[in-house]
Amino acid sequence: MNDTIAVRDGEQVDTIALRRWLALVRPDLVPAGGAVLVTQFPSGFSNLTYLVRIEHEDGVRSYVLRRPPYGVKPGIAHDVGREHDILAALYPLGVPVPQPITRCDDVAVIGAPFYLMEHVNGLILRGKPPVELAANVEEMPVILAALSRTFVSTLVQLHSVDISRPPLSSLGKPDGYARRQVAGWTRRWHAARTQEVPDITMVAQWLDAHCPPEHAACLVHNDYKFDNLVLDQNDLTRVLAILDWEMATIGDPMMDLGTSLAYWVEAGDDPVFRSLGLGVTALPGMATRAELVHAYAAASGRDVSDAPFYYAFGLFKVAVIAQQIFARFEQGLTRDVRFGALGNVVQALGNAAATVIDRGSI
Repeated sequence: MNDTIAVRDGEQVDTIALRRWLALVRPDLVPAGGAVLVTQFPSGFSNLTYLVRIEHEDGVRSYVLRRPPYGVKPGIAHDVGREHDILAALYPLGVPVPQPITRCDDVAVIGAPFYLMEHVNGLILRGKPPVELAANVEEMPVILAALSRTFVSTLVQLHSVDISRPPLSSLGKPDGYARRQVAGWTRRWHAARTQEVPDITMVAQWLDAHCPPEHAACLVHNDYKFDNLVLDQNDLTRVLAILDWEMATIGDPMMDLGTSLAYWVEAGDDPVFRSLGLGVTALPGMATRAELVHAYAAASGRDVSDAPFYYAFGLFKVAVIAQQIFARFEQGLTRDVRFGALGNVVQALGNAAATVIDRGSI
């Protein structure tokens, strides 16, 4: 979680302007003479995330700054003010989220709206397990099995949050949610497409024709996966914080589960999926996708008979997200070299979704 890099070229934050603004709206955060230092979190594929370190007499205090990426149009996915307000609503409810600190809607300050939140010090699992865990050959499968259960139970906890009162009650329009999601991501595909991918075209048409009846609406994260969870370094089965709430809304919980399944890599999957940095789920001890579905059904009491539809949708959605980022890379709007390989990822995700549809199972 603490691994940051020098800010990438073209993605700098004006620290002088940031300090000046903070001194006006939150002088308690910036003491006189205290330096403001900014580095960048290198992972993630959406909103830009920075570590802001502010010097105080008693030491350095750290915060996290989130702002939209360059070259994107305004929309919910990059509405960082909305993301801040979701955190503000969830934090008092005991949901494991970082505490929001302040938000700025004035694009003149650093060139885009942004917000600050608490820096949660913990561990994020991506492609590899921690060295200490990997060295413990006997214990690792046991711990990873327990972590799989925690992954499911935390998702079920999110889906049980009371959404009856503002601001959560006004986050989205649950009626017709699944069908709108299929239509919306299909539009995004056509808007971002830079190459023909027949599998994606077929999957979009199939999803539109086979949308199942909806489940009771709840809070959905819409990007729930391991690299959006901050874990306790001393107890990997304890979630300290859930990150990246930019796509959260009120909708069908099974759509949320489908997205999680799309990010859950298994050992037999196309190796290109490992490039997403989520190969940790393929390690011995981790649940399979089918086991995740059964565990979710047992913990939530929800009907999961249409899980293949939601899994296919999840793969389709992730493919469109990858295509949107790849398109920005090809247009020169981002210089992050990781994004240059996403064209192959789109093809692989389309093929995986088509395979799920053909066999009718997870």
